[in-house]
Amino acid sequence: MSEMPTIFSAIQMRMQNLSQRQQVIAQNLANSETPGYKSRDVSEPNFGDLLQGAGGISVAKPRVELTGTMKNLGAVQPMGSGLVFDKDVTETKPDGNNVTLEDQLLKMGKVQADFSAMTNIYRKQMVLLKTALGKAGG
Repeated sequence: MSEMPTIFSAIQMRMQNLSQRQQVIAQNLANSETPGYKSRDVSEPNFGDLLQGAGGISVAKPRVELTGTMKNLGAVQPMGSGLVFDKDVTETKPDGNNVTLEDQLLKMGKVQADFSAMTNIYRKQMVLLKTALGKAGG
């Protein structure tokens, strides 16, 4: 019988995603004055990956191939490895740069809040595990 994914695996996956997102936001902030730079973000973790790693459960992933017409309309092929162009852009400067410091700082705040939530969930799971093993929780 295959092992089901643990909450610890899900927490780890999310924390790694948040760490990547923080790095990408920092790169966006560093390039806020670079002409033509497009703001980037990291896609959310795929729950299907967690299931597949837990015992070979297969979840189909859509694959997008751009046609010539889509490219002519301005569509861009995804960058891979979770890195995507930011779709929540509020403005684009005349030089083509679309990084807004306020937007990036709000995203950084959300990353910090999400990381804190994951840390609290991890801490509570450890207390439950210690309690189940008959050790002092806390």
